[in-house]
Amino acid sequence: MRRVSAMIAAALLAAGCTSVEEGGPSGSPADCDPDLVSALGQWAEAGWAGAVAISGGGQECRAAFGSADGTAPNTDETVFAIGSVSKGFTAAAVLGLAHEGALSLDDTAGALLPGLSGPAADATVEQLLLHTSGLAGDHGDGDHRPLERDAAIADLSELESAFEPGSDFMYSNAGYTLLALIVDEVTGSYRDHMAAEVLTIGGERIGGFWDGEPAAPGPRAVGEVDGAPATENGGFAGPHWALDGNGDLAMTTGELAEWTRALFEGEVIDPAAVEVLESTRFDYGDGTAEIPGWVAVGAEVFGTPLVTASGGGGDTGHNAVAAWLPEQGVSIAVTSNTERINAGQLAELIVPAVAAGEPVPLPEPRIEADPEELAALEGVYTLDTGGTYTVTAAEDGLDVAAAGADAVAAMFASPDFAPEDVAAHEEAVLALLNGETAIGREELEAIEAELGAVEGVELAGTAGEDELRTYVELATASGPVLAWYALDEHGGVGALAIDADPPTFRLVPTGAGEYRRDLFGVEEGVRVVFEADLMTVAGPAGEAAAARD
Repeated sequence: MRRVSAMIAAALLAAGCTSVEEGGPSGSPADCDPDLVSALGQWAEAGWAGAVAISGGGQECRAAFGSADGTAPNTDETVFAIGSVSKGFTAAAVLGLAHEGALSLDDTAGALLPGLSGPAADATVEQLLLHTSGLAGDHGDGDHRPLERDAAIADLSELESAFEPGSDFMYSNAGYTLLALIVDEVTGSYRDHMAAEVLTIGGERIGGFWDGEPAAPGPRAVGEVDGAPATENGGFAGPHWALDGNGDLAMTTGELAEWTRALFEGEVIDPAAVEVLESTRFDYGDGTAEIPGWVAVGAEVFGTPLVTASGGGGDTGHNAVAAWLPEQGVSIAVTSNTERINAGQLAELIVPAVAAGEPVPLPEPRIEADPEELAALEGVYTLDTGGTYTVTAAEDGLDVAAAGADAVAAMFASPDFAPEDVAAHEEAVLALLNGETAIGREELEAIEAELGAVEGVELAGTAGEDELRTYVELATASGPVLAWYALDEHGGVGALAIDADPPTFRLVPTGAGEYRRDLFGVEEGVRVVFEADLMTVAGPAGEAAAARD
């Protein structure tokens, strides 16, 4: 998956800063752009927690916001899991070894890693670095489930190819674990090599691994997953080959900014290897290109070239963004440990204004929810077309569970997807579940093995902000079953849930019986008005009215 927009936005955050010194919202960041600091503080009040760091060009800014674990505050010493930003570190290891002559970008993985077979063995190192190998699928049973080295190689050998290697792009975590295994084979130990040669600046090691050794030292932020504190906080004993190479590292936000600057200035790997990093690319034709571990963005897009990477989510509940602005000689890192507003979302909203020299957008004012008002609005509201909204009072607003394609459609709004994107996704999901492709037939077999014969499939709407999830009602012998599917770029199943709960949307009060969807990145979004027993929903899809039963 290309996560370009949020990454680009986070990188450009640096363009709005002047000379800065270390500081945080409770300190005195005297040389920071006061508008930027004020805006970040207000976003923290609205729900963001994390840190920002800027390095290079005479700038060394450190600012932290919100709580690290519910009690202690985030500080410059707080450690975050950086997720897929780890791929930039893996790529640096591979390019450093290539510069030393230990391997070549033209080598196939099979020639470098004994025991590897299948399409993975035919992929070149360059194709793995650029996500153009075509390898489809995952390895192991989960990020935090033990996976031995030999078992990982066996799993990788079973992956299929979605297209002719080198001809297209498809994001692959498995491909980067394969690169880590190659580093392990060439050097004798992937983790030892990373610690000694890659996680080192000026002879001093920075950061480390989220799970296992060598661990990133320092207090760790506790992330948020599905509204609750994350349970994966670095205690997994391993072996770690499900995550190694593709999302295994952790560090402070300042360390991430400093390492990013050091990488592109030739302090981590030889400057000649950095030139290879910047020139090895898969061009998208829109001013952006994939380079090993990063996305390069041309000056024609935002007026200045930049290189970015982002990662996070998952079971740690952290998000991280790193960026390098070569013309300014400045790097920036943004991290977060909350769901409501994460690092990428925050940057995507504020950067256009910063780049244009306009005031930084501020959170929409929120009013304190009245518990009695919230309780009085609870109930089931039915649309004339048959869909329903089940409204439940929450701590600071209303949770609305939508049932039926009409109800879900009225609530839909997204910063990234247009109505035609939704229609295309729904059509593809129905085609999949009607068995029109080999992948679809395999999916039906898996469903029927669990639920029995599927007698029909009915569309139940599409939800999602940064990922489309199309809901369907499966007619089975034991009764209807709700499921949702998120498809990847090649029509395969990217994620799914069987026997799923209906999509639920959070509404926050704006006053006088009016509510809005708590949605980040949509200027107008969805507005809901309650009057007597009538609930009126107005948004991008139009207006719909539902009456309380």
